[in-house]
Amino acid sequence: MKDSFAKQELSQNDNDDLGVREMLLLAVATSIDALAVGISFAFLYVNVIMAALLIAIITFFLSFTGVRIGNAFGVKFKGKAEFAGGVVLVIIGTKILIEHLGF
Repeated sequence: MKDSFAKQELSQNDNDDLGVREMLLLAVATSIDALAVGISFAFLYVNVIMAALLIAIITFFLSFTGVRIGNAFGVKFKGKAEFAGGVVLVIIGTKILIEHLGF
């Protein structure tokens, strides 16, 4: 969250590409998530083809919309969006912690 307060000037040379290490970590995390969903579907007797099709369609449209909105507002609200995202993550983490502690 503290990075959201830093003043950064954007230039044409800025590169936000992910390296091999980051991509590998994201791929492993996605695979673990997919494994968990697949096992859950097996226990719930879900029509896997229909569920996968529905998930693919919704994911495509939400991702497409998110990229479009991110490109439109990213430069203007970058610092504020990073701060808001950090606050949301802290709130979610606190909520999960409190629920698991039994409060």
